[in-house]
Amino acid sequence: MHENHEKLDRIGRAILSATRNELYLHMRFLDVALSGLGWQMNLNTPTVGTDGTSIQFNPRVLIELYREDLVLLNRLYLHMLLHCLLRHPFHRDGREEDRWSLACDIAVESILDSIENRCLQLLPSNLREDTYADLKRDIPVLTAEAIYRWLGQRRWSYDEQIALWQEFRRDDHRFWPPEEKQDNQNGGQPRPSEGEGDGGNQEADRQALEQKWRDLAERTQTGLETFFADHGDEAGALLAAMRIENRERYDYRQFLRRFVTTREETRVDMDSFDYGYYALGLELYGNIPLIEPLEYRESRKISDFVIVIDTSDSCSDGRIQSFLAETRSVLAQDGLFFRDANLHIIQSDAGVQSDTVVHSAEEFDALCEHFTVRGFGGTDFRPAFAYVDGLRRAGQLRELKGLVYFTDGFGTYPQRRPDYEVAFVFYEADYGQPPVPPWAIRVILGPEDLPEVRLGE
Repeated sequence: MHENHEKLDRIGRAILSATRNELYLHMRFLDVALSGLGWQMNLNTPTVGTDGTSIQFNPRVLIELYREDLVLLNRLYLHMLLHCLLRHPFHRDGREEDRWSLACDIAVESILDSIENRCLQLLPSNLREDTYADLKRDIPVLTAEAIYRWLGQRRWSYDEQIALWQEFRRDDHRFWPPEEKQDNQNGGQPRPSEGEGDGGNQEADRQALEQKWRDLAERTQTGLETFFADHGDEAGALLAAMRIENRERYDYRQFLRRFVTTREETRVDMDSFDYGYYALGLELYGNIPLIEPLEYRESRKISDFVIVIDTSDSCSDGRIQSFLAETRSVLAQDGLFFRDANLHIIQSDAGVQSDTVVHSAEEFDALCEHFTVRGFGGTDFRPAFAYVDGLRRAGQLRELKGLVYFTDGFGTYPQRRPDYEVAFVFYEADYGQPPVPPWAIRVILGPEDLPEVRLGE
């Protein structure tokens, strides 16, 4: 029995080695990434999968595929590698597991089908072609996140779900790192699973593994960009997906702190209060303390601020509401409002449709609960900036530090740079890096930043 296991392991490794060499010869831009996965025999899986460190293989499955068609082996190996490069195993937190798993498989298979190389080409499939056509009507680049949302927007019959699974599923996702558990009583911070004394170590290992694939993905993107320049569209879908995945991500809470103002605020400054002198005064003189607490302290909060919401036809109502809900939550929870703050929430499409001014978190809450989107025309960013300039001349925005413009990016930008910071915020820009003027900040927020919620719920 032991000798038989050794023989199976040796055969499986030989098949994987030959497959990796085949992929390397045809796709040199994957040379670094192909070395990122080791191999380990695992007879408990009915197929093949990866945990991000090694390929867990059932040698009998590899032998069967080797006899049937080498293209199937090449696609299986690259299928798992792309999962890792696009960090699919690390992004499923909080998502429905089966739907996320299917979305990742469709995203990876669509990339493989777009690469015109004989080592990956399969016979056409009507179901695949129809699925891709349906997806591309709504999604410019087929990322797993976008496909996940698309799958959740319609009701699928049992037969339709089974057909999709059979068409696109290739590997065993049970080996993916466990989902990061959240502690709702601790501000949503990660916590170890019950009974796991090494939860902190497991999370550290998970983060280190994700960082490894982030580094490999960035190096692969560099190789792809060179390859793409010389070989036309062959690597186009993969390069587009890599650019989206490797884009800089932002902590939205930290980002909003760029626009705070420092000034004195009337409140007790307990940090500068000396309890020793206070207690000594009470002891010596009865009810007369030696020192009173200071009535002012320096605070860094938002004083004057402008949020412009693009209400053109191309911006969906749900995304606008999600953006407002998250902004409301950040400002309220982090205490970023001065008591006399001026927060202008402007709705604009081809012209300014409304301007609502709130002065506190409570007023912001009230606005959000009854928010109605106005507009749905074309997109022109210039009227909103002209309107803000008018407010400044009228003295209504004396301490304006910045303006945040939530948009899809398709519109006419101002030619001149304002004398305050401007950030154009995009939601899950599936089409890559949206164009912005050189003087503006580009911020791309995804579902992890703006949860799918509707105001009032």
